[in-house]
Amino acid sequence: MAIFEVAYDLLSLYVWVIIIGAIMSWLVAFGVINTHNNFVRGANDFIYRVTEPLLKPIRRALPPMGGFDLSPLVLILIIMFLQRFIMHLVF
Repeated sequence: MAIFEVAYDLLSLYVWVIIIGAIMSWLVAFGVINTHNNFVRGANDFIYRVTEPLLKPIRRALPPMGGFDLSPLVLILIIMFLQRFIMHLVF
């Protein structure tokens, strides 16, 4: 039962990493933060390396949406489904 709780918490943490990655990509695109800063570059690289393996297959499966990347939203919905499934197993 504890392993399910840990898995649930890790999935919640991963959702936050996805959200932070999306916000960072917007801030970089609009020039609010600069990728020449070592901390920003390192954080952006870490988030990219952690999220890209799961986002890339979703991007390939989704049709182009006119410049909008909906893959983070789809991945968050999949994670929410997994969390509900885990909660169903626990109770």
